Amino acid sequence: LVLPNTFIMPPKGDPGVPVEITVRVTGGVSGNPAALAPKVGPLGMSPKKIADDIAKVTKDWAGLRITCKLTIQNRQATIEVVPSAAALLIRALNEPKSNAPKGTPTLHQGNLTMDDVVEVAAVMRERSMAREFSGTVKEILGTANSVGCTVEGESPLDIIDQVNDGDFDSKFEGRA
Repeated sequence: LVLPNTFIMPPKGDPGVPVEITVRVTGGVSGNPAALAPKVGPLGMSPKKIADDIAKVTKDWAGLRITCKLTIQNRQATIEVVPSAAALLIRALNEPKSNAPKGTPTLHQGNLTMDDVVEVAAVMRERSMAREFSGTVKEILGTANSVGCTVEGESPLDIIDQVNDGDFDSKFEGRA
């Protein structure tokens, strides 16, 4: 019995070449290894070990959905947390962990200072598409509006109008 050449397996990837995988996880929780298996299994990594490593790295973000970037090279994984603007804002609110059932929409009714918003904008600046720092601040204020919190006791949309009027230009000095 002769098998045709269509059954030959493709060659394995070079382990020296870094491979980047992006996953969205709940911080501080060891996720389902079965979800990671198709991504890291072919690279010779244990999904269970990767899930536990992600849980260790993300323990500061407990309860928040965040994105992690896995870089795998020579069967060694490095995990980097890439927080979203919403995750940074919710973290800045310092709210206690919620006991609400999974899938329940959470209302974040805290109040942020403009300094908190500027700090989050500074972190998000490199990923922002805005030309100026004030544009990045307005992006963050829009996110604060969708999260449901207030800024300086006012609606984030009112603060955006104040940023447009130049009321906070002194806080943006020296920022690119």
